[in-house]
Amino acid sequence: MLEYFIRRIITLFFTLVIASVVIFVSLEIIPGDPASYMLGINAQQDTILALRKELGLDVPKIERYFIWVKGMLFGDFGISYTYRSPVIEMVSERLWVSLPLAIYALILSTFIALPVGIYAAANRGKVSDLSVMGVTQIGIAIPNFWFAMLLVYLFAIILRWFSAGGFPGWETGIFFGLKALTLPAISLALPQASILARVMRSSLIDTLNEDFIKTARAKGLSYNQALVNHGIRNALIPVLTIIGLQFSFLMAGAIIIENVFFLPGLGRLIFQSIAQRDIIVVESVIMLLVFSVVVVTFIVDIAYVIVDPRLRSSIL
Repeated sequence: MLEYFIRRIITLFFTLVIASVVIFVSLEIIPGDPASYMLGINAQQDTILALRKELGLDVPKIERYFIWVKGMLFGDFGISYTYRSPVIEMVSERLWVSLPLAIYALILSTFIALPVGIYAAANRGKVSDLSVMGVTQIGIAIPNFWFAMLLVYLFAIILRWFSAGGFPGWETGIFFGLKALTLPAISLALPQASILARVMRSSLIDTLNEDFIKTARAKGLSYNQALVNHGIRNALIPVLTIIGLQFSFLMAGAIIIENVFFLPGLGRLIFQSIAQRDIIVVESVIMLLVFSVVVVTFIVDIAYVIVDPRLRSSIL
């Protein structure tokens, strides 16, 4: 088990190294100079060169890469070109919006999808199963930003239960913070719940056809008892994979939703930084998101071993 854990740590490390190189190179080859953008088209060349030196852009790219990586290892993500403030502070402020939003959406998605998927699998082939799968197909097909606008129209404009956007801050209280994140979380959770429900159904149906389920039925367990006692746990392996990927997507893919609801999260920070050519912010935020994806994948791999005794026996 320890050897498996060490192998996964080494894989995580090399994945992050490769990702950092790809991110840095990809953003450095994008046309446009941050200094020229900040000073405008009428700026003098010597002024641009002076600003490039102040921002550290006159240093060779390979040296800038190692400075950036070294800084990240010690928690220093550099200084924003546009706002002239530490990137880590900007990220920390917005992470307290994006992270709760992603967790909130994931909890909603999981609590909706698992019962729906189990119900559909328990009634496979029946009208209820076909109805549930039809609804999930609609949920997958609907763009989350369009669904978000429908939610705003219904619950913010007509019913006035929620605000149309913005975030009051956690200092106003957890209730008001979660209330502001409810509509965005539902918008993000709908398509994810639809996908997860279909995966849960398919995985559970495959598990129910396994020999150990037939053996359990032969020993006297009812269909529902075999499903609950033996089927669900063994069907969780692909579901855990999807949940891990969904959390990563919710962290990295909420740019549109955060802009629809005017949330000061990482998504809006990336969007604004790209528009302003604030490369150091874009690089650092994307690297943090990649780190979260890799760490979540690592946790899912460890969860596989905990959930499935067959994997534990193969490792040990």
